[in-house]
Amino acid sequence: MQWASYRVVSGLLFLGSIIGMAFALYLEHVQGLEPCPLCVFQRIGLIGLGLISLIAFIHHPAKDGLKRFYAVLGTLSILWSAGVAARHVWLQHLPPDQVPSCGPGLDYWLDTLPIKSVFEQVLKGSGECAKVDWTFLGQSLPVWSFLFFAVLALISIWQIFRKYP
Repeated sequence: MQWASYRVVSGLLFLGSIIGMAFALYLEHVQGLEPCPLCVFQRIGLIGLGLISLIAFIHHPAKDGLKRFYAVLGTLSILWSAGVAARHVWLQHLPPDQVPSCGPGLDYWLDTLPIKSVFEQVLKGSGECAKVDWTFLGQSLPVWSFLFFAVLALISIWQIFRKYP
């Protein structure tokens, strides 16, 4: 078995998703950091990549077309997370007078608005998303999340375009 076989890389992407979600849940439940709506949306793409990678790992398709199909779905999912994280970083770097005001929470939006409006409201961001609660080596959590998602996205893109033996 090659170290970079389709199955091994799918397993590594799944493992990366597990590690990312475990860290997010650790920060939420052990460190007490409440995730903002943008953080929750980043998790959706990470979970999507994890599920797709797990299915690809278990299925281990023989046809290149199906391998690429799984890889495209996983790439789209993690690119969603990377895009939301980039938006989050942008919000955190706005001058204080340009930061959107805090609005109602995600639970309220889900209870009262159609899903399309919920997406619009969350992606606009709010004041709570611009607040920096956690840093490591001088960078905020959304910066580290973006870098993590970018690495996973590059691996996923490589799965699409690589030559299979």
